[in-house]
Amino acid sequence: MASSPDVARTSSPLWKVVGASLIGTTIEWYDYFLYGTAAALVFGKVFFPNSDPLTGTLLSFLTYAIGFAARPLGALVFGHFGDRIGRKKLLVVSLLLMGGSTTLIGCLPTYHQVGVAAPIMLTALRLVQGFALGGEWGGAVLLVSEHGDARRRGFWASWPQGGAPAGNLLAAGVLSLLTAVQSESTFLSWGWRVPFLLSALLVLVGMWIRLSVDESPLFQQALAKAQARKASQQAEQPPLVAVLRHHWREVLVAMGARMAENISYYVMTTFVLAYAVTHVHLPKQTALNAVLVASAIQFALIPLFGALSDRVGRKPVYLVGAVGVGVWAFVFFTLVDAKSFGSLLLAVTIGLVFHSMMYAPQAAFFSELFATRMRYSGASIGAQFASVAAGAPAPLIATALLKDYGSSTPISVYVAIAAVITVLAVLCAKETRGRDLAEVDAGQEAGASPAAVPAKTLTV
Repeated sequence: MASSPDVARTSSPLWKVVGASLIGTTIEWYDYFLYGTAAALVFGKVFFPNSDPLTGTLLSFLTYAIGFAARPLGALVFGHFGDRIGRKKLLVVSLLLMGGSTTLIGCLPTYHQVGVAAPIMLTALRLVQGFALGGEWGGAVLLVSEHGDARRRGFWASWPQGGAPAGNLLAAGVLSLLTAVQSESTFLSWGWRVPFLLSALLVLVGMWIRLSVDESPLFQQALAKAQARKASQQAEQPPLVAVLRHHWREVLVAMGARMAENISYYVMTTFVLAYAVTHVHLPKQTALNAVLVASAIQFALIPLFGALSDRVGRKPVYLVGAVGVGVWAFVFFTLVDAKSFGSLLLAVTIGLVFHSMMYAPQAAFFSELFATRMRYSGASIGAQFASVAAGAPAPLIATALLKDYGSSTPISVYVAIAAVITVLAVLCAKETRGRDLAEVDAGQEAGASPAAVPAKTLTV
């Protein structure tokens, strides 16, 4: 079958672009999730030692949530320049910022050494992490989406999404190994620093791979047209203005679609560590191993659900995931409360199966909502502004609900409400499977909304 017309020739084969995006996002998510895992298990004792365990965890999650506040700023800055000068350059910058801040966290003095200055420095570096990640996600998935074709975009664009469970797998794995071979006192003294310092080495590997791929061919075409318009003195709107003028509906859809996906993930992979250890009194190693195994399973599932979205559509797969996670939230904590590794593993694994059904098609779905010259801005703004209301406070809200009510039921209701919001948002969107990105650009140049560009019926 002939490829879609939105495929352009490039000297970088698609598998190389996918590999570079996957490895880069894995490293960035490793850095980001490492903080979340450490916030659940370590930072309360190291940076907030004067509080009771649950309050210390709450304060630790507060610094974790603050990092999300910088993600919209990162989306705006990286999106603007990514739409102006290219995806690849900005991805290199985001990787350097993330790796540098994570390495410095591993060098921080503790509360006992410098007092309140320690959590302040921790929070500042967390803000840098958030800023970097705010620009990473959009660039990574767009680089793959714009290299590939409409027929298998869901499959190929889902691979960078695999960087999230892979990064979580790597972060939980390193911490699990250290807790297994070190005593509690040694781990709290210096062992927790090792995974953060390891980031410096990972960034070097990621930089070498990421610099080896070419810029998106679709972006190069759009940039050439923009330069031609500029030469003829035709004014071009800044990407942010263009997004808000032409794509505000798509931005709202993206934000709503992220609510259940984002909240459920951080409750079921980050908060569950604190819940299992502090509330259920399971061993730290048991909780880490459950998340470790479940993340490995999710990594394998994401491309499968991405491919499924190429066959049946983005919306059906996404909706099943949203409904599933809303229902599973009530089963989830019942299984965790059973106090066994098997029940905890089942709870997290099934939760991540439903999450994968949303997360896998998300990259292609969001890419297909926006035109090329504002795609980085639109996808990043929709994704990262939602994270402030969704993923940022999720562990914090879950911890506060547990502290106030002493029960997991309010937390399950919280996840279920997020699922309802996501279902409504996705139902309001048009199916984008098969949408030609070049036709989205042509339609935008003619003044049409991308939603007006029809999706094609594809033979897969």
